[in-house]
Amino acid sequence: MVKISKTYVPKLTEKYMCEKHKAYFKKKLTEWKSDIIKTNNEALYNGSMDDNSVSADIVDQASSYTDKNVEMKAINRQIKLISKIDSALKKIKEGTYGFCEETGEQIGIKRLMARPVATLCISAQEKHEKDEKVYADD
Repeated sequence: MVKISKTYVPKLTEKYMCEKHKAYFKKKLTEWKSDIIKTNNEALYNGSMDDNSVSADIVDQASSYTDKNVEMKAINRQIKLISKIDSALKKIKEGTYGFCEETGEQIGIKRLMARPVATLCISAQEKHEKDEKVYADD
């Protein structure tokens, strides 16, 4: 793998998904995953998920339950995100990262910088969202 500087940013003039691009996105995805894991570990360690105080007030209990429910949903979203990050890292290794899963076209540097786990190019993503909306309206 190619070494890149801390300030390196992929350029549109470089060959798409050259070794520098791959190194950049691998680093970005790996750091993102580490941040998510660190944040979740801190939340669990600090006891935000664990409430030992049994409140006599039914409103407090309901509020506590709601807070835990919201927290669990957030953790589930982060678990899904970690799975997407792992999948993106695997694609970098396989050489398929940065290409649309449906069309095979380039996803694009700007889109990947905004959403490094993107798997679809803009046109395929728009079609996918449009199809989802059609089915949701049924």
